[in-house]
Amino acid sequence: MALTGRAALLAALGSVPVGIWEPSWTGILAVNAPLAVACVCDFALAAPVGRLGLTRSGDTSVRLGDTADVTLTVTNPSRRTLKAQLRDAWPPSSWQPGTDVQASRHRLTVPAGERRRVTTRLRPTRRGDRQADRVTIRSYGPLGLFTRQGTHKVPWTIRVLPPFTSRKHLPSKLARLRELDGRTSVLTRGEGTEFDSLREYVPGDDTRSIDWRATARQSAVAVRTWRPERDRHILVVLDTGRTSAGRVGDIPRLDASLDAALLLAALASRAGDRVDLLAYDRRVRALVQGRTARDVLPSLVNAMATLEPELVETDARGLTATALRTTPRRSLIVLLTTLDAAPVEEGLLPVLPQLTQRHTVLLASVSDPHVSRMAASRGNTEAVYEAAAAAQAQSERHRTAEQLRRHGVTVVDATPDELAPALADAYLALKTAGRL
Repeated sequence: MALTGRAALLAALGSVPVGIWEPSWTGILAVNAPLAVACVCDFALAAPVGRLGLTRSGDTSVRLGDTADVTLTVTNPSRRTLKAQLRDAWPPSSWQPGTDVQASRHRLTVPAGERRRVTTRLRPTRRGDRQADRVTIRSYGPLGLFTRQGTHKVPWTIRVLPPFTSRKHLPSKLARLRELDGRTSVLTRGEGTEFDSLREYVPGDDTRSIDWRATARQSAVAVRTWRPERDRHILVVLDTGRTSAGRVGDIPRLDASLDAALLLAALASRAGDRVDLLAYDRRVRALVQGRTARDVLPSLVNAMATLEPELVETDARGLTATALRTTPRRSLIVLLTTLDAAPVEEGLLPVLPQLTQRHTVLLASVSDPHVSRMAASRGNTEAVYEAAAAAQAQSERHRTAEQLRRHGVTVVDATPDELAPALADAYLALKTAGRL
């Protein structure tokens, strides 16, 4: 059998077993002098690793689910050509499972005094900051018998942003907003809205919108049209306590709440309203205030990127007090939290009047579609028991929602896929009714 590469060289230099590819020092001492000399020379001629210069460039942020490219520039200041294998280590969540080994390893050749670039493509699986770990370089000699190996710290951070999958609903919600805003032929009226113009009465119009003075001056009945008020204040409050850590489908409840908050912020900023963000459990986790319509969405996305559920019970009194300090004037407070009976009845309900007497409150919660499927299941004894348990859970959830509504709170309860558009619809309904 023909021998190639290192095995052929070792066999030619001495009686060395063909299967040995990486001889140890003990093995070297056991063979003849020519092989030992060859190994020593190979080690000596390998380009040094410690003197290499490494710098990074590339993406600093990426949406969850997208790819990011980070380029590593390797400069070889020595007089020897660098033939090396390089491993650019990142946290496991920087890649899809099973792909990190292939994506992080590179082979490169850098002639003396030159530089080369290698690019590592990341595809993060979690939100937050991902920081580069060590860069390990293994430099081979001309014969490939021995290597020099060393590590370098080359800092780099990529911020993984929320995916904002609900942005696909934004065009349809903006179309409804334009209708509401009087930019199309559909004009609406609500208390507290701004007068726009007069038009002729048509059947179905609210009789309260009839302008009797204008009607007396002409032969037809005239009604006022209205456009929604602008520059309203909206505070989005994210509950980051333990209930937000529960997984619904493939994602935590907090991630579904983030997506809904982003769609609401994008829609409200287009409507001319001001949007602030407060994330709270037992202390403030994020606070975004005073951003312009152009800057509010990037600011919210950046602040939400590092939010993680905290395994503590949310302090409802502290949350309420912080929200009131953040919004001194009348506002719409959108509270993204749970509808579970215990946290609401023991935590939120006792302090809710402090919010509702000064602000309009909208509560949005993520429901589990699996519970609905359980409630509809039949066929055997186990399925019947599951259906009974699911029906009881749904009944408690509906009862909690009704308690909140009796306190004047608008409640949105929807699955992760439906929460964002449902919350946007509730905002538009409040705007139509002039309750902002």
